[in-house]
Amino acid sequence: MTNASRALLALLVACLIAACGQAVPADKADYVGDWRGPEMRLRITREGHVEYERRRDSGSTSVNAPLLGFDGDNFSAGIGFLRTTFVVTKRPYRDGSLWKMVVDGVEVTRAEGSGPSWNT
Repeated sequence: MTNASRALLALLVACLIAACGQAVPADKADYVGDWRGPEMRLRITREGHVEYERRRDSGSTSVNAPLLGFDGDNFSAGIGFLRTTFVVTKRPYRDGSLWKMVVDGVEVTRAEGSGPSWNT
């Protein structure tokens, strides 16, 4: 297989994976954005894709997968039986001019301008 064939195959697989995501419902629009906290980064797209990276002393964890849906304030991402649930103990809220939430025990702040276009 040539490098071009491999690149095309990788692109097709990435498109298929992205297509499996569930778009963020309008009532959960505040979750959309690029969130950052101590040793954590979480990106949730409007189209339904989750990118997560968390570093700890014992190593790092990363997820790059479609959004599977919400259960209350919590949300899940994954493919097939490989899934992870993000536990949200404080849903997105405004703190002055900043948007914050607490997910998996970490307070994260949304990068300015990274929220959904329908968010006010």
